[in-house]
Amino acid sequence: MLTLLMIIGFGAATSVVVGLGQRLRLPWPALMVLIGIAGAFIPSFADFHLDPELILPLFLPPLLFAAAQKTSWALFAIRWRTILGMAVALVGVTVAAVAGTAMVLIPGITVAAAVALGAMLAPPDPVAVDAVAGTVSIPRRILSTLQSEGLFNDAASLVIFQTAMAAALAGTEVDFGHLIVAFLLSALIAITVGFVVVAVVGFVTARIDHTVARSSLMLMLPFGVYLIAEHLHASGVIAVVVAALEVRRRDVEDNSADRVTQASTWQVLEMLITGIAFGLIGLELRRVVETESSGLGASVLVGLAIAAVIIVVRFLWLAVGSVVERRHGDTDAAPRSLGDATLMTWAGMRGLATIALALSIPATTATGEPFPGRSEILVAAAVILLVTLVLAGLTFPAVVRTLDIDDEAEQEEQEVAEIAQRAYRAALAELRDEDLPEEIVEPIRRRLRVLHAQLVGLTDEEASSELATSLREHRAEMTRLQRKALQTARSEVLQARRERGTDPEAADKVLRRFDLQSVLLR
Repeated sequence: MLTLLMIIGFGAATSVVVGLGQRLRLPWPALMVLIGIAGAFIPSFADFHLDPELILPLFLPPLLFAAAQKTSWALFAIRWRTILGMAVALVGVTVAAVAGTAMVLIPGITVAAAVALGAMLAPPDPVAVDAVAGTVSIPRRILSTLQSEGLFNDAASLVIFQTAMAAALAGTEVDFGHLIVAFLLSALIAITVGFVVVAVVGFVTARIDHTVARSSLMLMLPFGVYLIAEHLHASGVIAVVVAALEVRRRDVEDNSADRVTQASTWQVLEMLITGIAFGLIGLELRRVVETESSGLGASVLVGLAIAAVIIVVRFLWLAVGSVVERRHGDTDAAPRSLGDATLMTWAGMRGLATIALALSIPATTATGEPFPGRSEILVAAAVILLVTLVLAGLTFPAVVRTLDIDDEAEQEEQEVAEIAQRAYRAALAELRDEDLPEEIVEPIRRRLRVLHAQLVGLTDEEASSELATSLREHRAEMTRLQRKALQTARSEVLQARRERGTDPEAADKVLRRFDLQSVLLR
């Protein structure tokens, strides 16, 4: 009953806090953390405890799946330097920097425990970044880079953490050669799992003639992929991301009803799951501080020092990256300037993975001795979450305004217009292939012009008025032609989405309008 009460309470609070965040122009996930901290003072909520082993499997798969569906394989092909540089190399550098700092500041901590601490604190949370960035207008090239980083950095961190924890519990040293092999093998198995499970699910859904049933199966997909990969000792994170990307790659033009249904469902679920997850982070933060209250002041100072190291390392890495990107001359890359580097540093918010891994640290090692530096590690994790999630999240809009980074909205609107124009031309070409009287074909052209005008931000009221009369006179034939033209338009948008250089979110905006028109025709 307590679990149900907590879920309902945080779910209801999420709905209110999202509206409050919009009014105050503040990121609502950071506000949910504060709600969680306040909720910890309620006696019934203070007694609630969620098994740390359930936090990642419950919350990470659906949120990663939803985030990964907003990108594409083509974008990943362009962002490969970012994925290797930020999601793998930067994680390794951050782990080394944090471990070195911990060895100096935390008495009695072993190398393995220090590496585990670094792995716990290294990965920015893709869900937090996505939700916080949604409160302000920042360039899509920056947001997509942060998303690409966030989708894969958990995988590298989890492998390092698991290897370091095994060594810390056994009282041995970390085998870095074994760690690299384990990561590569984990990634290979996870990629295979992602492709295979999606192929099986695609085979099954093709034989289910029920939109809601197909959508329900798709909601279960991320959990299934994650659990299968973890059972095989592979990266559940990579498996989920691969599955999401492959689902979108396999998408076809006839799936309009499925896309409309699933998009609406995922929007609601993503918001509620995110809210509950960050509310839980707030609950656990207070519990960590209370549990480790002895020597709290010194532990907080250690946490602040480690937070400073994390921020400085990230900024320096991104500053060097901005020089590299300028030399490559890629106008869509990020970071391109010190302003970009500063913004992306501030967006390096820690979240679910950090709190889950911190809470999974046992009190004793395999020999029965206290886990080295456990108290300082837990408090440091709490401090890093407060600094990089709550403080950074609440000040993120002000940082964006201070840096005065052009949101490049005009360029992004142009991308939408170009994709809409391409789909419009494809639909008109389809109509030209029909040997039908002009009085039937012309009204369809006008309808497509109206839809095209709406997509590019224009209006065409006169064409809309004339269209209504024509549709009533030739309803059946016009409906058939509209379906055929819209099918061609959707096919063209999906093709554009798979191509290098296309912003997946711009394509999705155009595709959703065509999907809604197609569903209405049914």
